[in-house]
Amino acid sequence: MSNAFNNENDYLPINRCIEEIDIKGQYMQLAAPIRLTGWLNIPELRTQYLTQTDASVPSPVQIGIDEAGRGPLLGSVNVAAAILPAAWSGLIEDEPLKQTPLSVLTDSKKLSEKKRDMLYPLVRQHAIGHIVADVPAAVIDQVNILQATMLGMRLCSEVLLETIVTASAQYFHSERENIFEVLFDGNRCPDIDYDKFDKLGVKASAIDCQAWVKGDARHTSIAAASILAKVSRDKTMYALDAQHPEYGIAKHKGYPTRAHMEAIASLGVLSEHRRSFAPVRKALES
Repeated sequence: MSNAFNNENDYLPINRCIEEIDIKGQYMQLAAPIRLTGWLNIPELRTQYLTQTDASVPSPVQIGIDEAGRGPLLGSVNVAAAILPAAWSGLIEDEPLKQTPLSVLTDSKKLSEKKRDMLYPLVRQHAIGHIVADVPAAVIDQVNILQATMLGMRLCSEVLLETIVTASAQYFHSERENIFEVLFDGNRCPDIDYDKFDKLGVKASAIDCQAWVKGDARHTSIAAASILAKVSRDKTMYALDAQHPEYGIAKHKGYPTRAHMEAIASLGVLSEHRRSFAPVRKALES
């Protein structure tokens, strides 16, 4: 069977714009679109995860998911998912990344911005698949920050899983049941739409969702996702700073620093501010 992918064509792009969402059987029109972008390396996915020498012991496809930007008063919350090579996936304490280009990878909050910026292209280069969701302030105001984050995590996992399952059927004609480990940073998992995957031939029992408190310091795949989420959000903050330099966004990244609060008081609230957050709401009322 000939491989349909080679070189730059190895990467299957992922581009989604979600304007409405089915939540427990009820459709909700989102206040603003949630955009998801990424790609999947089809040949590497097949070689490392979907080709088995012993079909009775399938290797799970491990997907790590993390977020960045829950605390700021400004801008989106970004959620990312990452699939690392099989040999690189596991507990950080077991050092699966030793002597790899990602050897310094850990929780993005423990790394300097310089190291995060260095790791960002490396994660994108070596990840077998990744996706980033941009959940805008209007959606955060619509459903609250916790639910917006859970929604981003749900969409990242569902879209990446759906892409893998569809690609497997389309390009490999694989009939083997794949197993997935979806590892979420935090103390809860989002509500995955298992019915959708049942229709795609994937049983709920094949999707093992796990919540890991401080998971970005425990699992390499979650740590990789934390880099993608954090740096992608920082990029949006720098772009916003270029549009509104008087707010000093490049320095505070939207967090409620004294300088940010003074800028809001003197300059007013931007359309990208989260109006449901108390300091912004009070500024609008004053």
